[in-house]
Amino acid sequence: MPPSPTAGRTGVVIVGSVTADVTTFSQRLPARGETILGDQFTLFLGGKGANQAVAAGRAGAKTSFVGCVGDDLFRDLVVDGLTDAGVDLTHLRTVPGPTGIAHIRVDASAQNDIVMVPLANAALSTEQIDAALDVLAPTTSVLLTQLETPSALTAHITARGQEHGMTVILDPAPAAPLPDEVWQNIDIVTPNETEASILSGIEVTDAVTAEQAGRWFLDRGARAAVITLAAQGSCVVTADGAIVVPPLPVDAVDTTAAGDAYAGYLGVALANGASLTDAVRLATAAGALTVTKHGASPSLPVRSDVDAFLASRAS
Repeated sequence: MPPSPTAGRTGVVIVGSVTADVTTFSQRLPARGETILGDQFTLFLGGKGANQAVAAGRAGAKTSFVGCVGDDLFRDLVVDGLTDAGVDLTHLRTVPGPTGIAHIRVDASAQNDIVMVPLANAALSTEQIDAALDVLAPTTSVLLTQLETPSALTAHITARGQEHGMTVILDPAPAAPLPDEVWQNIDIVTPNETEASILSGIEVTDAVTAEQAGRWFLDRGARAAVITLAAQGSCVVTADGAIVVPPLPVDAVDTTAAGDAYAGYLGVALANGASLTDAVRLATAAGALTVTKHGASPSLPVRSDVDAFLASRAS
């Protein structure tokens, strides 16, 4: 069973990637071989791991981040962005060479595509992970991880989280095949419809197919699957059945980091003792607010705004 928040273990730890996000905005994305003029350019802290850490920090949790940053000019961008969100960086390691980079393109419909180059993230090691989790275990109940770090480490990260009695949440992005034994270490997997389709082999288009994909994860050992369906909400699949948590429609301008806000808030809610369904509702609100602003980490909302947004939709 996951540790009880009342036992003093209300912290969240994120083991994952950190990048400098180079983002261009244009009316449309260029065709192969085409050059077009864009409308805007931004440079911000990013990476799925760092974004989830910022989201958890802004949600008010005691948040720690385990990862690697380069010793280049982007290091200060990373450190300052995480620190400003209240994230503990005791276990962020600086390594020789460049920081990870993500090149993001966003079109006028708010859709994006991303090329992520791991660079310093490839230096994350089992020794670094073990040392961090040993220190954090007494105060931490939830571990979040993703697939932007070396795939060979995923089994190690999730197994160590389980050994320490943490609730292990995997955001399987970018989607990649995993050994079957990894799923047995995962309490909650949170793919979007594309990732669920790639991993399960079941084309996910609606709640019915999402539940089928969710069963695929449970059959391999995951305790729960939360499959996000964009405008159709989230399908929560457990051994007890499946329910759909409805979406909270907003006017989207940039979908970058919406999934990271969702994962971060989900983890914080569970660390605070919420049920999975209630945690998904909070995560849905955080993800919805995120798409109303440009950029990755700058768009991640603070808890007071998420609570106010939920309250306004409930009235």
